[in-house]
Amino acid sequence: MKGISAILAVFISMSAFGQSCIGKWITIDDDTNKKKSIVSLYRKDGIMYGKIEKLYPEKGRVANPKCTECEGALKNKPVVGLKIVRGMKWNGSVWTGGTIVDPENGETYSAKIWLDPDNSKRLKVRGYYGPFYRTQTWVRTE
Repeated sequence: MKGISAILAVFISMSAFGQSCIGKWITIDDDTNKKKSIVSLYRKDGIMYGKIEKLYPEKGRVANPKCTECEGALKNKPVVGLKIVRGMKWNGSVWTGGTIVDPENGETYSAKIWLDPDNSKRLKVRGYYGPFYRTQTWVRTE
């Protein structure tokens, strides 16, 4: 009986770890280290998605920009409200298998998302373009 309880406890803790990415996150500009936006990550039918909820003011940017560089259904959609994270599945340790869109250049990247193991208020978001990748750190907000 103890073995079953231990297995169940591990499963529950792994599930909770996957859930902990759900919430609102501040994105940080790679070059300036300034706040860029707030992205809300949420689950629907076990799949994680994320949309931009707020843009922080930026000199020279229009108040409600559109994703002019995006393609397909996202083309010319307002950036606020844009679903930029799509189709992420929990594999037991990270969210993977989905994509992330950069609304500044319209590029879509394969993605992997996980909580920083050293700080649960930090999220690692990695976008892949072939063998190349870039990892950003997002910060949890209320």
